[in-house]
Amino acid sequence: MRETAWKDKRALVAGMARSGKAVAELLVSLGSQVTLSDTKAEIGGLENLLALGCENRLGEPAESLVEGCDLVIVSPAVQKEAPVIQKATELGIPVMAELEFAARFVQGVMVGVTGTNGKTTTCSVLGEMLRNAGKNTYVAGNIGLPLSAVALKTLPGDFCVVEVSSFQLENMRAFHPHGAAILNLRPDHLNRHGTMEAYGALKESMLQNQTADDFFVYNADDPFCAAAARRAKAKVVPFSSTQALRHGAWVQDGQVMVSGREPCSFREPYAPRERGANRGQSQSRALCAVEELSLKGRHNLENALAAAAIAVRFDVPAAVIRHTLRSFQGVEHRMENVRVLGGVRYINDSKGTNPDSSIQAVMAMDTPTVLIAGGEDKDMGFEAFAGAIAGNKNIRHVVLIGSTAEKIRGALEKEDYTACEMAGFNFAKAVERARSLAVPGGAVLLSPACASFDMFKDYEARGNTFKEIVSAL
Repeated sequence: MRETAWKDKRALVAGMARSGKAVAELLVSLGSQVTLSDTKAEIGGLENLLALGCENRLGEPAESLVEGCDLVIVSPAVQKEAPVIQKATELGIPVMAELEFAARFVQGVMVGVTGTNGKTTTCSVLGEMLRNAGKNTYVAGNIGLPLSAVALKTLPGDFCVVEVSSFQLENMRAFHPHGAAILNLRPDHLNRHGTMEAYGALKESMLQNQTADDFFVYNADDPFCAAAARRAKAKVVPFSSTQALRHGAWVQDGQVMVSGREPCSFREPYAPRERGANRGQSQSRALCAVEELSLKGRHNLENALAAAAIAVRFDVPAAVIRHTLRSFQGVEHRMENVRVLGGVRYINDSKGTNPDSSIQAVMAMDTPTVLIAGGEDKDMGFEAFAGAIAGNKNIRHVVLIGSTAEKIRGALEKEDYTACEMAGFNFAKAVERARSLAVPGGAVLLSPACASFDMFKDYEARGNTFKEIVSAL
């Protein structure tokens, strides 16, 4: 069995964040001898691993610990050019991403979901659809629950929905999901990946091990995704919010439509459905009106379509998909309603870590809004973000924070938008100032359009801090 193959093997785990801790525990359960490594000399939450016999080598250069190991597992934070990876490669020692190692032990059906925006919402909605259909389902990966934490719990017949990031894909070679989805490609993480071409290639690499027995769900409205579908070896299943399709999931006459027709290879192209043609096709059915979706905005419509297109492949009944789309209440840190105070709604969109994601949030605001934005730069422009702010008359004020504050203000000034203030690195001050600028019936929206690492451990810490401050107002 795969489990016994790792007994007494020596493994180095580089990176002791959430996924590193989870894969170290997985390795111990497999009987491996585990060395813990991180650039930080002190990290909390390792007591259990040390009690299980893991060796603590935190604070030492990871590359100095490679020799004599049988395997090196890296967390998403470890870049492919890192000395530890170079050293392991020189010595012929296998290097794996945490997610790929964990995937080896997943039983049942595995679905991988990637893309710049919408991954967490799509995975969460899909997970709810599968659970509501009575299927035992795990939702893990980049979503916050490492795949290593659930891999050994899965059984034949289970479903595992995996959110996959570009960071995780850097060191994956054998990852093979039966179902895969790419939602979109927008500028993001260019400070790490360099170019959009390199970033896109990483996203598409999730498909590299798929075969004609697998399926690939893609956004037919996104040029990159459509091109990836033409290259895919798997059967392809499109979704679209702008055009009626022959199968997959789409919007037609204000209705969310799905078709359970068996997908085929891209060599059998999917021309948009002609109006009035084959309307009676027996396997095409309306799920619900777009206005009935519990999550609002075009981006959430696309997420819903992607989830429905996947669910239909697994024979989830239309009634279950319909119920889930109408009732799903969203995910933490993504347009999350925190509270209403003095007639002002406070919204936590800390997961808006790039301009495109925050543009969707800005466009969704239909009441007078004070926006809190800014954070760590990813070497990305803010022109489109500034244009969206200036183009929505409901964005009355912007409070800027973090290292990108001046850069965003400059982009806003080019749009002749001057209702912005600077709060520096004082997050509490930014929230207080936003509160003073807000009006009853309006909203305060945290949607930074940036990474969080200049002020916080991650976007979750940023969102939780926002909620704590708002709850104490």
